Amino acid sequence: MKKVLAFVLAAAMAFSMVACGGSGSGTATGTGTGDAAASSNITVQLGPNPETLDPALNSTIDGGNLILTTFEGLLIIDENNQVAPGQAESYEVSEDGLTWTFHLREGLKWSDGSDLDATDFEYTYKRVADPATAAPYSATVLGMVAGYEEAMNGDPDALQVKAVDPLTFQVTLSYPCTYFDKLAAFATLNPVQQETVEANGDAWATAPETYISNGPYYMTEWIVGQQIVLTKNPYYQGGWDSSKIVTDTITFLLMEDPTAAYTAFQTGQASLVRDVPTEEIPSLVRAEDGGEFHVEPIMATSYVSMNLNEEIFSDVNVRKALSLAIDRERLANTIMQGTYTPAYKLNAPGITDADGTTLFMDNASDEWIPTDYEVAKKMAQDALAEAGYPGGEGFPIISYTTNDAGYNKAVAEYLQSCYKEALGITMEVEIVEWSSFTPQRRAGDYLMARNGWVYDYNDPSNMLELFMSDNGNNDGKYANPEYDKLMEESQIKDVDLRFEKLHAAEELLMSEYAMIPLVYSNDFWLQSNDLQGVWHSPYGYWYLQYAYIGEPAADDSADSASVAAVDSTAADSASVDESAVSAAESAVSAAESASAAAESAVSAAESAVSAAESASAAAESAVSAAESAADAAASQADASTSASSAA
Repeated sequence: MKKVLAFVLAAAMAFSMVACGGSGSGTATGTGTGDAAASSNITVQLGPNPETLDPALNSTIDGGNLILTTFEGLLIIDENNQVAPGQAESYEVSEDGLTWTFHLREGLKWSDGSDLDATDFEYTYKRVADPATAAPYSATVLGMVAGYEEAMNGDPDALQVKAVDPLTFQVTLSYPCTYFDKLAAFATLNPVQQETVEANGDAWATAPETYISNGPYYMTEWIVGQQIVLTKNPYYQGGWDSSKIVTDTITFLLMEDPTAAYTAFQTGQASLVRDVPTEEIPSLVRAEDGGEFHVEPIMATSYVSMNLNEEIFSDVNVRKALSLAIDRERLANTIMQGTYTPAYKLNAPGITDADGTTLFMDNASDEWIPTDYEVAKKMAQDALAEAGYPGGEGFPIISYTTNDAGYNKAVAEYLQSCYKEALGITMEVEIVEWSSFTPQRRAGDYLMARNGWVYDYNDPSNMLELFMSDNGNNDGKYANPEYDKLMEESQIKDVDLRFEKLHAAEELLMSEYAMIPLVYSNDFWLQSNDLQGVWHSPYGYWYLQYAYIGEPAADDSADSASVAAVDSTAADSASVDESAVSAAESAVSAAESASAAAESAVSAAESAVSAAESASAAAESAVSAAESAADAAASQADASTSASSAA
């Protein structure tokens, strides 16, 4: 009897749980961006613990991914890789190309609910130009602004940027910069809240409580070395379509170990992982074949930096030997399993020349790194001998520093064997954690080191500026006044002459073997087929603003266009045709039907809850009755026992 009663109770309780909307899953899912039940959380792995999340100080892709999800500049780069309005709804440029005026949206707010206006951009731009900030991108993003030199000499207020009024921000350039719109969309110039930064110093960007932002999401948790959680920002307004921002939280797993990241993906803990174990790649099914392994080109060049402050690298023939000894074809197609492309020049594919269509690399010289490896190897051996080290004799042991992610370790081991075989020299490999690697390289605490650059915008200067003597990202410490002069002479409005100077600068850089180009980069990652709304840009970022879990959403662009058409013609009813009216009436009817269906669903749910409560009450009555029956039976048994004893 007790077993039967227990079953009745369990059934009643289970029914009650179902009726109240309980689920065995911790994550709700939806079928599109318009579904109110869209995934409440998405988990991704895009890198380890970031070195910094201060927009002014970050220079890494993993940090950049978090920043572009939590902040927004005057402009943004949209899903079509085009510059689009961001915190500024519009802007105009003067005829001479020197004055850029941005008009901010009304009602902008920080993630703490306080007002954001043009004065926040003025503070931010001057902070980036302040030498006390030591922003590595300072010269790249503000070097063309009038007053920059004075700012870098200790007077940031000399920078010619100003809040004309709360909704108007103006920038005056010292020379025309046709791509300044792309710079206005770059993460370094995302606004930061002055009060918070000044009250907390560098620590402002290390804790959710002080990490005040203005983007679609804001930080609510940071467990160092484990995860960062971003939550949808209720105060956000800007360039992204808020109706498509449907996921409540995004969790970033902070993993450096590709095996751990792969396990997180395989077990369903993460829907997207950037760090894929290279040994797994041959077994993975490409996305174009219905699988979940994605490979896409990015505008990037991977290269080796040599610390040119070290005596051993002062001889150009040593640098030449170390560059030409590498079989780039084998490196890209064997060691890196065809996921990268051999690099014989510095500027990457996709970067265009003066005409905007021809590739910059197509007009660059082929003489510095021969594509025939046997020819290149012979030149390398001759160069090393000319430097005084025939067959590697007398050459000191050198070291190569890298972090252990992707193919980095495999590349290091290949270089180690290549230099021994082709040149007879010994190279030791030093593996360091990512959190230590970039600061160590920037400080010049290395001999040779893995390096690379993912372009921030389509212009060869973005790569070439790295090698100017005063650039904060000049990790190799290359310093050549002639090179600096060519780059400065490229800062002109005449497009053809500008690109002529840029080509001359690259030729000088390559002829001096100031760095060692290795491969042109691709990004490869695993992404669940259920993860929708995400896109990957040629600049190496994953955009998660519109991400959700579910089936691919139907293309609603036509619906959006219809709504826009109705809105835009409301003021001029004479131009509205009957089909538009009919479509609008159908939409209203559909909405009313959906509302009725929703009310029916609510009513059904209430009835189900009522039924569950009745079932529960009945079950309780049954238990009570059973207990009474059991008591009666026990009493009867006691009476019978007593009678038997008396007999």
